[in-house]
Amino acid sequence: MTVKQYYQDAYMKIFQTSIQEQQQDESGWYVVLEETAFYPTGGGQPHDTGIIKDKRITNVEEVNGEIRHYIEEPFKDISGVFEGQIDWERRFDHMQQHAGQHMLSAAFAGALQYETISFHLGKEILTIDLEVSDINESDALQAEALANRIIRESRPIETKWVTEAELSHYPLRKQPSVTDEIRLVIIPDFDYNGCGGTHPRSTSEVGAIKILDWEKHKGHIRLQFVCGDRVLNQLHRKHGLLKELTGVLQAPEENMVPTVERMLTKQKEQEKALDGLKEVLLTYEAEGLMGKATLKEGHSLIKSSYTDRRIQELQKIAQHIVSNKAEAIVFLVVQNDQKLQLVAAKGSIPGVNLREVAQKVFPLINGKGGGKETFVQGGGEAVMSREELLETLVNQL
Repeated sequence: MTVKQYYQDAYMKIFQTSIQEQQQDESGWYVVLEETAFYPTGGGQPHDTGIIKDKRITNVEEVNGEIRHYIEEPFKDISGVFEGQIDWERRFDHMQQHAGQHMLSAAFAGALQYETISFHLGKEILTIDLEVSDINESDALQAEALANRIIRESRPIETKWVTEAELSHYPLRKQPSVTDEIRLVIIPDFDYNGCGGTHPRSTSEVGAIKILDWEKHKGHIRLQFVCGDRVLNQLHRKHGLLKELTGVLQAPEENMVPTVERMLTKQKEQEKALDGLKEVLLTYEAEGLMGKATLKEGHSLIKSSYTDRRIQELQKIAQHIVSNKAEAIVFLVVQNDQKLQLVAAKGSIPGVNLREVAQKVFPLINGKGGGKETFVQGGGEAVMSREELLETLVNQL
C-alpha cells in the first residue's frame, strides 16, 4: 500500500508498514509511516484513530506533505515491521456521513440548484452551508427524499484518479481545488465530485439521511443532518426522551403539544399573580420601614441592610418610600455572596446630592455605580460588612 492508496481502500482495517521517523512537535509525539491506511483530517472529514503495534493513534494530520500519526508516548525502537489497525467503527461512521453529504449536496444542487459551499463532519451531526439566503421545509424534504431514493437504489460509489485535462469528461458538481492527482468520487448519473475522503462501495451502505434543522449563518443557510447509524442513534435518543416526557406529563404523545401549551399558559398566569403578590409585599415592607424613620436635620432617614435580596426589589422599596414621603432619604444595602450593593433615594429635599455621596463611598468597596442626585445604585466587593457600608453612607451626608 502506498500513501496514495490509503485514500482508495476505505475498507482496509489492518495493514503492515514500517516507521520512517519518529519526532515531536507542539502537538506531541508522532511517527511518519512508509505506508499508511490512516486518514488524516481534511476535506471536512475528521482523522482516523487506531493502533500502531501497541501505541494508540490519537490524531492524524498532513503537515508539509507528510502524514503525522500522533501517539500517546514514543516507541523505544522503531525498527522492523509494524501492524496498523484502524478503529473501524469510527472509520465506517465517517464513510457513511461523508457519502451521505455527497448525496444530500447533489440532491440540493440537482433538484433546487442550491450549491454547497462548505461541509463539516462533527462528532454527532454534520452541517453543510448552502449558497442560498433562505429555505423552507418543502425544499428540505424534497432534497432529503431524493437523497434517500438514491440510497435505496443501491448505486455504486466509484473512485477514479484523473488528470486535470480529463476533468472535462465528467459533469462535476464543482471544480476540484487541486490540479494533480485528482481523485473523483462518482455516483453514476447523480454526482461527480473531486474528493479525497473515505466512502463506502454502495449508496445502500449509507443507510438513511435525515435533515434535523437549519439556520441562517453569514448570509447563507447552515443545514444540520445525520446519516447511517447516526439516524438510528438520534431516533433512539429522541424516542427515549419522548417516552420519558409522556410519563412526566401524563399525556399520550399525540396530546403532548397542547398539554405543554396549557402548562405554559398556566405557569405564566401564576407568575403574573405571584408578581402582583410580590409587589404588595414590597409595599408593606416599604410602609414598615417608613414607620421606623429617624428624624435628622429636617429629613427622615430610613435605612436597612439585607442578605440575598435582588437589587431590583430594593429599588422598588426605595421608590415607593420617596414617592409617599417627600422628606425621606433612603439607604438600602444588600450583600449577595462576596458582593455589596446599595440603593440610595431621596424625596424633594434641597441641598442633598446622593450622587456625590455615593461617589465618595464606591471607592471604599472597589465598586462603581450611577444615577442622579435623587436616586443612585451600584455595588462593589464585600470588603466591609453591610452594616458598616450603611453607616458610611449615613456619615457622608
